[in-house]
Amino acid sequence: MSRTKVKISWGPVLLAAIAACVIGYSLLKNYVFDPRAGFFLGVKTGLNQVVPVPSWLGAMRVHVAFACLAAASGALNFSSGLRRRSFKLHRANGYAYLISILAVSLTSGYLAPYATGGKWVSIPFNLLNIAWPALAVISIRHARQGRYMAHREWMLRSYVFCFTNSCIHFFAFVLYRGAGLPYEASYIAGVYASIAFLAAAAELFIRLRRSSVNGGALPGA
Repeated sequence: MSRTKVKISWGPVLLAAIAACVIGYSLLKNYVFDPRAGFFLGVKTGLNQVVPVPSWLGAMRVHVAFACLAAASGALNFSSGLRRRSFKLHRANGYAYLISILAVSLTSGYLAPYATGGKWVSIPFNLLNIAWPALAVISIRHARQGRYMAHREWMLRSYVFCFTNSCIHFFAFVLYRGAGLPYEASYIAGVYASIAFLAAAAELFIRLRRSSVNGGALPGA
């Protein structure tokens, strides 16, 4: 009896595992352990206006919910199995990802003026709110024109920013608790470090895959 050997693409599996951890942490932190964002609101400094807490919390909850949806739908669409079994579902899920990140960017635009660190943080946040959906639109445009390798690469460039918030808090925690910097300085540095790190990580991954796989396909392609 012959046995069919199943080849596992570990890239999408690892990506899905990371996304699941980030989603679980975000949901627990924002809806269970600290639904009033007591710590985060308590360390906000450098603001020119008072935070309207009820509306800020409402926008934050919508922001987190759609960020989790974006992380989940994006990770799902890197699965080669989904593309093979149902291209229509893959395409619909891609548009769901785009809608989710648009919702994240819109709510982030509302939250940006109240960001810890003031304009030093609100400016890069607003720039990212423009760039992140633009990267997804470029990716979708490549797909519609049949350039699927470019589509996957540009989608990765967009998808990595689903992890912006987690990276910011990681860098801020290291600088605040480890290096002893003031929280405001730690958070500002964390914002810039996270954007640079995620963009560089996407480019590095794309170039490594191009050098090791003919055609430059991403894992699961």
